[in-house]
Formats: sequence, C-alpha cells, structure tokens
Amino acid sequence: MMRHTQRFTPRQNGGRRRFPRGQQRPRSFDPSQFVKNAAFVAETAYEPVHAFSDFPVGRELQRNIADRGYRTPTPIQDQTIPHIMEGKDVVGIANTGTGKTAAFLIPLIHKVFTNRSQHVLIVAPTRELALQIQDECHAFTRNTGIHSAICIGGVGYADQMQALRQSPQFVIGTPGRLMDLEEKRKLDFSHFSSIVLDEVDRMLDMGFIHDVTYIISRLPKVRQSLCFSATVPENVEELMNRILRDPVRISVKIRETPVNVDQNIVRIGGRQKADVLHDLLKKEGFDKVLVFGRTKWGMDKLAKFLSLRGVRVAAIHSNRSQNQRQRALENFKSARIQVLLATDIASRGLDIDRVTHVINYDLPGSYEDYIHRIGRTGRVDRKGTALTFVE
Repeated sequence: MMRHTQRFTPRQNGGRRRFPRGQQRPRSFDPSQFVKNAAFVAETAYEPVHAFSDFPVGRELQRNIADRGYRTPTPIQDQTIPHIMEGKDVVGIANTGTGKTAAFLIPLIHKVFTNRSQHVLIVAPTRELALQIQDECHAFTRNTGIHSAICIGGVGYADQMQALRQSPQFVIGTPGRLMDLEEKRKLDFSHFSSIVLDEVDRMLDMGFIHDVTYIISRLPKVRQSLCFSATVPENVEELMNRILRDPVRISVKIRETPVNVDQNIVRIGGRQKADVLHDLLKKEGFDKVLVFGRTKWGMDKLAKFLSLRGVRVAAIHSNRSQNQRQRALENFKSARIQVLLATDIASRGLDIDRVTHVINYDLPGSYEDYIHRIGRTGRVDRKGTALTFVE
C-alpha cells in the first residue's frame, strides 16, 4: 500500500504575492461562517424591458445575435445596451455568468458598423478571458466586414503584428502585451475612440494599475469608456472616477453569491486533502469539476497525484505556455478531462458550460476571490455546487 508522507498544502510563500512586503502569511478568506449564515431565497424573476429585436442594430448583427441563441436580454444586457448605444460612459456591475461580454460587444459592434473609422480597445486581466472575448466578437461580427486582433502574452509577436497591420476595428488584449506592442510602435492607443476594461477589479488586484493608467493616458481625451466587473471594491472607485466621465452606473446584483450555486464546507479534520478530494471525485455527479488552489507548485503536484490514480486531470496556471493553457481549457470544455486544477488565473470571467462543481482546495485570498471562484458553476439558469476545504 502506498504511503503518503507529505501533505498537499500550499507553501506559505508560494504563488502570487497578495500581501504587504514583510508579512509572513498570505491573507485568506474562510467562508465557513458566511456559508453557514447565507440565506438562500428565491429571487423575483426579472422582466426585461427590451427584446434583442428592439435594439436598432443592423440585420447582420441581429442575425448573429439570433444564431448565438440570444432571445431575451439578461438584466445587465437589458439595462446597459441602450446607454452604450447612446455613447455614454458606463459602469456595469453584475454577477458572473450574466452576459456582461455581450452587453458591451453588441452596442460597440453596432457603433463600428455604422462608422468604420471607430476603433475599440478591450483590456482584460488574463489571456483566457481575452481569448473568450475574441471568440464572442468573432461570432457577433460574422459577415459584417468587422475584424479583430488578439494581443496577449505567452505566444509570439509575429501573428499579432500581422493582424494589427490590417487595422482591425477591435483590439482585445492583456495590459502587458498591449504595452509591449505600443513600445514596438505596432499599436497606437490614440486611435481608439472606445475602451472597455473588463474585470477591472481583477486587473488592479493583479498589479496592472500602472499599466492601465498608462494606457488610459494615451487614449484620446474624447472617448467612450466602459468598466465591467462582478465586484467593485472601494479601491477601484478612485481609478474609475479618473477614467470615466459622468458615467451611468448599472448594478443588477440582487445578491453577492450566485443564486444557482449550493455552497458547503468540507471539514478535513486532519486527513490528507488530496485523499479527500480523490474520494469526492469518485462520487456520482462530480462530472466536470474545477478545483482552485493557491500555488502553481501545489496544483502541479496535485495533478500528478490524481493522474496516478486514474483521474482525467489537467492543470492551468501562469507557468504553463499559452498553448498548454488553451489545450487544457478545451479538453475541460469538451469533457475529455473530468477535473481542471487552477490558480486564480481561471477565477474571473471564464465561461465554461456545465461545470458541476467548484472546489476550493485552498482557501481564496479574499471574499471577492471566493465569489468569483464559485461563479464558475451555476451559470445562467443551471445549478451548481461549491465546496470549500477547511481544516
């Protein structure tokens, strides 16, 4: 019988620094009391004011919206699209999985379609989210003659430079690569008449505040600026006040936690966490499981542990190449693997259908991280389960 002599727990100094220099222990959020006291009540069904057919967009865009299966706008779409089409600055706040991407893409595509001299810059905190936004953009711009370019790290510059030479109307990227391309004089921020900061709180949390501030400083003074996120902590307000001009603030969050997610605590009680996780994964219903950990090292080690026990598993974190990360995501989306292990690189914005369970193998760093992690399941009208391991 194989003996496990090492606990699968995160190193105290592992992972991304999220705490003041000199402090010994990373901050973490234990949701035990929060989950215990959470009141799970049914919410009143939202009655949209508009149908997608009400929005005055061209036939091609209307057709693409219908082809994507969009019939009735979600609350964030229903309330923000008219304001964006009027050219107003907007702050959009809504729970994850509520359609924020379409809420800004549809009116901006219409804006570009009616005036081809318009250019849109969309900034996202992670490569995966940027790629997801580009996929949506491709779907909505089919047969419109509108083009987009993706500008993210982890891959070579050649293809991205070639795409930028075609003067795409939409440029979607992460802050670091966008600034690299500007430094190489392949990208001119002054050409963009609209900017979208998606998951703006995450960008600041990941240390992109100086990059974002620089990019904003290079944009035209007269522009349309949009900020979207599921949470807007106080430290984000100051930045948004500098970016936005007389914004319309739309908040459709009835509650912080997604109503479709059943939350619970798993008490480890001195057992090996890896063994507890393995026992859960063998149970019926754990078909598509997203597991969050604090460190890259810990997730790699856990992946080896599970793989040796016959679990179809992959890990995704910032040390993996972009091709490896994308392949792991595609295998998870298509159910070729049962379990995806991830650091918080995957906690924001990613839309992965039919995730049955989110498991917090390591405690999240903050309440906001917890909300975003569990928002990967129970998306739109599906039910999901979130479990958090606690000693």
